[in-house]
Amino acid sequence: MMLLPDTAGELIGMPWQYFGLSLALCLLLSASGFKRVEYFVSLGYAASIAAQSIVMPLLYRDTLSGWTLLQSLLLLAYGLRLGIFLALRERTASFQKENAENAARGAKVRGLMKAAIWISVSLLYVLMFLPALLTMSAQAAGLALPSAPVGIVLMVAGLGIEACADWQKSRFKRKHPARFCDVGLYRMVRFPNYFGEMVFWLGVWISAMSAYQSPLAWVLGSLGLVCIELVMLGSSRRLELKQADRYGSAAAYRAYTATTPVLFPMVPLYSLQKLKVLLG
Repeated sequence: MMLLPDTAGELIGMPWQYFGLSLALCLLLSASGFKRVEYFVSLGYAASIAAQSIVMPLLYRDTLSGWTLLQSLLLLAYGLRLGIFLALRERTASFQKENAENAARGAKVRGLMKAAIWISVSLLYVLMFLPALLTMSAQAAGLALPSAPVGIVLMVAGLGIEACADWQKSRFKRKHPARFCDVGLYRMVRFPNYFGEMVFWLGVWISAMSAYQSPLAWVLGSLGLVCIELVMLGSSRRLELKQADRYGSAAAYRAYTATTPVLFPMVPLYSLQKLKVLLG
């Protein structure tokens, strides 16, 4: 028989015992970062989302169905896709220089700093997944979830954009390892993979809006979204600076950046270099 969440926890909209289990899972899987620091935010990230997407639905298996089941499957697909992409990317020739740079930077991070990164990213992965956990909890309590279909449409769109962008760039880089990618989705926006990820996590949050049953649930459920969106902004800014250093002397690249939005399609924002973001 399935272990049902605590009744008091359900009344305030927070299944705390499962929240703690999620944190334990993420701490375990993110510990790969002690081997290589970048794994905290790459393979550890993918594994943490995938593991939560397997374990939590199993705990709610007697009541999980419909849109909530689809939400869990999309999160599992996200984690597996990202993990496979990261593992394959490490083998590509075009990524070897960046891989070496990451390893050199990571070697400087030690001791308490590593532990702080480990704990903070693990908690972030729990908060990012929390909306899905809340929808499962709400469905188990018999609550209607009218927000789920809207959010799941966004999740599908975001996952599709990100997967397509990664595939297009990987294919392009195999043929043109020394050139910036400006084909396919990259004609519409310079970082479509980051845009797709932002849309995906916005969809996760929206899909659970009907399940936020307390101010605390709203705060914690929203905190993960805000943090990952800021991470994507910071990552976009960092990649823009790196590309400017690598390709900035080329007239074609300067023309590309002057006419192609940096992150949001059809929004005339062409640079994030002056943006002050502490995450990402």
